[in-house]
Amino acid sequence: MNFKAYTEKLEETSLSEFAVRSCDTRGREKPIDPCYVRTEFQRDRDRIIHAKSFRRLMHKTQVFLAPEGDHYRTRLTHTLEVSQIARTIARALRLNEDLTEAIALGHDLGHTPFGHSGEVALNQLMTEGFRHYEQSLRVVDVLEGGNGLNLTFEVRDGIVNHAGDNEAQTLEGQIIKLADRIAYINHDIDDAVRGGVIAADSIPAECRKVLGNTHGERIDNMIVDIVKNSQNQPKVSMSAEIHEAMMELRDFMFQNVYTSSIAKEEDEKAKSILVTLFKTFNKEPDLLKKEGLAEIVFNGEREVCDYIAGMTDNYAIYIFKKLFLPHAWQVK
Repeated sequence: MNFKAYTEKLEETSLSEFAVRSCDTRGREKPIDPCYVRTEFQRDRDRIIHAKSFRRLMHKTQVFLAPEGDHYRTRLTHTLEVSQIARTIARALRLNEDLTEAIALGHDLGHTPFGHSGEVALNQLMTEGFRHYEQSLRVVDVLEGGNGLNLTFEVRDGIVNHAGDNEAQTLEGQIIKLADRIAYINHDIDDAVRGGVIAADSIPAECRKVLGNTHGERIDNMIVDIVKNSQNQPKVSMSAEIHEAMMELRDFMFQNVYTSSIAKEEDEKAKSILVTLFKTFNKEPDLLKKEGLAEIVFNGEREVCDYIAGMTDNYAIYIFKKLFLPHAWQVK
């Protein structure tokens, strides 16, 4: 039995008319031989999971820089929560779960160390600016493994359009933009309450009335609303009421957690690390070769940005200490 063909036949008979079927993919930039077992979107999922950039997400900040405790989210756990939420929605709408999962797992591969603070720093430093969703596409197209992962068009489209003003061309990609917001708003509230940054009852009353009082209630209500609002529709969206409440909750988090809380007191230090590394490597590109990057052809700030954006929090701090702090003298 050809397992790939069997799965593609299941997709043909079970998925919604609005779903992308694996056999209908617009393909890859570099054609590859078909797999006997996996569909094209399943192969993309596997390529992302086995990528070094995916593993590094476990040591990248989500919101709270270097928190003391085992249960705060990292960029990796955020990615997994987005994947879970997105697959739940995709299954209910009879869309392609494999495509949805692949986009979800790859959507934040381009995120910087130190979370959005790192993104702000690189955006200010780069002549053309820096946006993590564009960097995520660059990771899968160019950087990972030295020549990219050669993913399908649909996965790449979903990754680069999961944030910002543009919209993914597939419904599976549209799910990720909503699932990303559902995940980070709610798990960041959970982390902020655990860390004593905000109190659970400080969440706006109207938001609690519409979305629910608990972490689980809010996520469930948002997911159910998307499913009800998007069934048999050529677009994935929330109802106006739920969307408005979600955005009010997002504004609350920006005001009380993301930009002005005790949890962000170390942000300026984190930014200064990246600014110093960026300026130093641009001024002395030979340092890149000393860091084991001899294969890099230095053409300017782009290569420096790629190197820094790929760092984990710990590695950025390590390189900074190595270059700028004195080392203890040792007898040889």
